[in-house]
Amino acid sequence: MLLNIESSHTFKGVSRELLWKTLQNKEALRRSLPGCQSFEEVEDNVFNAELGINIGPVKGAFTGVVRQVDINEPESYRLLLEGKGKPGEIDADAQMSLEETDEGTILTCRADVKVTGVLAAVGQRVMGGVAKVILGQFFKDIQKETKEMAKL
Repeated sequence: MLLNIESSHTFKGVSRELLWKTLQNKEALRRSLPGCQSFEEVEDNVFNAELGINIGPVKGAFTGVVRQVDINEPESYRLLLEGKGKPGEIDADAQMSLEETDEGTILTCRADVKVTGVLAAVGQRVMGGVAKVILGQFFKDIQKETKEMAKL
């Protein structure tokens, strides 16, 4: 099953440079990824990750590889994600873009996500809802992390 997910969040009072710096910080990412149990860099811009997800019918641990490519600092980058777990497999290609406005910085995520197994069986509407919950939590946690990064 293929999902197209688009979500954006305005980080009020946060400059694009500060948001970029936060999104590039490995510890900030580890703390912000919902259910993240491990997140380690294995080479430049390539990370091994383990996430435990428990939202509605989607339950289980996923291990995978996250790659950051097409980096255009501080405007955009792509995240390529491959994950496997009991509930199925996830293969995602997400375009992340940062746009500075008078209010702050808007982070937009446009992703094509391919899912298999139980994940595909629960249906597009449920998976779309789960993805929105995960992204919403991620945005909220990154907002907190920007406040910590601003102090450094």
